[in-house]
Parts: sequence; C-alpha cells; structure tokens
Amino acid sequence: MNNMGIPVSRWIDGVLENKDNIEQNDNIRAMFYWGHAVNSQTRGVEMQKAMQKLDMMVIVDPYPTHAAVMNNRTDGVYLLPATTQFETYGSVTASNRSLQWRDKVVEPLFDSKPDHEIMYLLTKKLGFEKQLFKNIKVENNEPNIEDITREFNKGMWTIGYTGQSPERIKAHQQNWHTFHKTSLVAEGGPINGETYGLPWPCWGTPEMKHPGTHILYDTSKTVADGGGNFRARFGVEFEGDSILAEDSYSLGCELEDGYPEFTDKLLKQLGWWDDLTAEEKAAAEGKLEDRPIGWYSTRGYQARLYPIW
Repeated sequence: MNNMGIPVSRWIDGVLENKDNIEQNDNIRAMFYWGHAVNSQTRGVEMQKAMQKLDMMVIVDPYPTHAAVMNNRTDGVYLLPATTQFETYGSVTASNRSLQWRDKVVEPLFDSKPDHEIMYLLTKKLGFEKQLFKNIKVENNEPNIEDITREFNKGMWTIGYTGQSPERIKAHQQNWHTFHKTSLVAEGGPINGETYGLPWPCWGTPEMKHPGTHILYDTSKTVADGGGNFRARFGVEFEGDSILAEDSYSLGCELEDGYPEFTDKLLKQLGWWDDLTAEEKAAAEGKLEDRPIGWYSTRGYQARLYPIW
C-alpha cells in the first residue's frame, strides 16, 4: 500500500514487465477500467498481450469500449453497463474548475446503473459498504448524491473543494439567467457576486459564501473575494539568486514575501503540533528511517494549510 504507484498509461508494464523491475510486490493481475477504456493509449500490440495475461478484467462504461472488444478473451471479462449523464444526477466539474448540478432526464435504460450505485454494490459484495457509506444515505442500493457531495466538501480543504454545497450548486443551476456571459459573475438575484459554478478553489464552508476563484492567482483581489497567489519563501533560488516574484501577493495579505515552509517548527508555532500522532510527530521531525524528512500527515495539518493563505 505504501509502495510507489504506477501511471495509468503504463499499466501494460505492470502486467508484462519482470516484477523485480516494478515498485510493487507482484505484477498486476486484474484491471478495473472505469470510464477510462484505454482508448487514448498507444502500444496496442502490447496492450492486447497484457489484457490476455490478466486474471480478470472489469469494464464499466455506457458502451462497449476499446478494452471490451480488442482482447479476444473468452472468460474473466465482466462488462458493467453504466448510465450516461442523462440517466443520473449530481455535480460534475468542468475543465475550468467550475461545478454544475445536473438533473436526471430519463430513467436508466436496460440494465445500466449509475456509477455510484455500481460502486455501492461492489463494496457491498466485498463486505465494506458500511464503512465507505457510513455517512451517506442509501435507498434501493443507490447512495444519495447530495451526501456524497457534502462528504468531499468536508475532506478536501487543501484544494478548496469545500465551499460548493449541493444547495449552492443547485442555486446556480436555477439562476443561470443572472450570470454575466463574460465575467461569469452573477449580477443581482439570490447569488449576486458569485462566480458561475463556484470554481475551485472555493474556500471555507458553504456558509462563508466564498464566490469561487474565476482566475487562479489573481492578486488584485483578496482571497475571500476569489483572489490568490502562488509563492513560497523557500526553495526558490537559482545559483544564489532569489527567483521570488517580488511585490506579488494577494490584496490585503499580511505576508508580502512568500509563504513559509511547513515544518515541525511552524506546526508548533501555529499550535497544531499536538493534533499529530506520535508516529506523525516523529516523521515530521525526520526521526523515522523509512520516511523522508519533511513527510507530514495530511490529517495533521494540510487540511488547514490553504485557507490561511
């Protein structure tokens, strides 16, 4: 579990390569293609060999995919039909970092199921559904999407996926007409001043009403109004010369020379040190031989790192 992972584009090597050359205990024996379908990958000849060597292949997609038809296997392949976006509902994130709420248009066709229901049934079969969905209401084997959204809101402080509650995203869906088509800012109405889709980072809690960050690292605004910057005061030198972006900091920010490195000393100064376990403290101080100096637990401090900025 603590070994280095393998890029999805090199899963083929995880199957075919000598296991002594892989940062894993053994070769990959099963693959779960969930909406990926390997359509964008090359090395087709080797891919087919890898597929044939696997003990099991599971393919989750609305349609038979590249992986479903090129392997020539006669057993050990499971096709799980997933719904399209029109047959389910919930939040989706676009490439500009904004979130949209979508409604179900039609009921799932044939035997297809939405992704979250497939995941629930899989975990139920494996016996840990009560752990994974302990904070999520489940009806007729379908987890509640609103609960899922609230759960990732609570767990993603480091990247600002915390302010977009289901209620806020739905309000944007219901008030499309109030957003300016160029600035993407709502002009009037119940969500006046908010950026369409509450693009992350959207800091704080939903109750704090952060407007979302339209443009990353816009120093002309305060962080609370959707501004931000990206500078550190450590590790930014080249041949002895500082390469800090001088005089570049968020409007109203008290730190004008870059953000400090999170070390054990800073954690103690902020009063967060005792939130760590004994093992995490030892790792942060570089006392564990099997972990590099500077390793810290996300549970201990990262969840509170960015909102301070």
